[in-house]
Amino acid sequence: MVWWSGTVGRRLARYLTQPGRATETVTTNDPDALAATLRPGDVLLVEGVSRVAAAIKYLTQSTWSHSALYIGEVLGRPPAGAKPLVLIEADLTAGVRAVPLSQYAERHTRICRPVGLSEADVRRVIDYAISQLGYQYDLHNLIDLARYLLSTPPVPVRWRRRLIALGSGAPTRAICSSLIAQAFSAVGYPILPIMTRESRSDAAGAYRVREILHIRHHSLYTPRDFDISPYFRIVKPTIEAGFDYRSLVWADEHPDPPQPDAEAARARQGS
Repeated sequence: MVWWSGTVGRRLARYLTQPGRATETVTTNDPDALAATLRPGDVLLVEGVSRVAAAIKYLTQSTWSHSALYIGEVLGRPPAGAKPLVLIEADLTAGVRAVPLSQYAERHTRICRPVGLSEADVRRVIDYAISQLGYQYDLHNLIDLARYLLSTPPVPVRWRRRLIALGSGAPTRAICSSLIAQAFSAVGYPILPIMTRESRSDAAGAYRVREILHIRHHSLYTPRDFDISPYFRIVKPTIEAGFDYRSLVWADEHPDPPQPDAEAARARQGS
């Protein structure tokens, strides 16, 4: 049974990672500016173009289908001619791996930066992600994975997040968002916790309402959650680099009519 599920899972993974119908995305960040802006601990969201990306974007009603953790060059300098491996991600076919930033140079991306995280905790987040390198993507739950074959499964909105929670939850397996969610959970940093309110009277008889945060299970996190989280700052490389709208060069909306070629004009006059 294990052999069968692994074989089918790999075949499904290969199919789902193929480009979907619409493969064109808009790159809004200059690669050099993106590289200069990223800091260790940042989460990079990516708009994917594969079949599974289309399903995730539909289920989450979001642009983002993939997430990766920026770790800087802590893995050491690459061999001559190679690009540094600065992102850790969970890939459907390759598992948890480190990749260069150029992997997503032509994709629409967004930087989500944790606010107030200490350098020591940033290092702990990165160390956790590094410790997962080599683990496999969680393909155990084939029923959940097969649901992605439908690019727009007809399910109520309230159930869509549950459809993202695929897999067995085995400690040696992960999906992209759960990998990063577990890394931040290791230092107690919130992403999008469930909030409840508790009403009670204190010793003086005053009525108080206290907000209590509950950790959401890591398998239920999606790339969109880092975007809408109140604890992550959206960082835009163009603005960080010092944007000045007055330096923009706009096309003339009413250009002058094209002038006739000088030689053609003289030829007409000679005739």
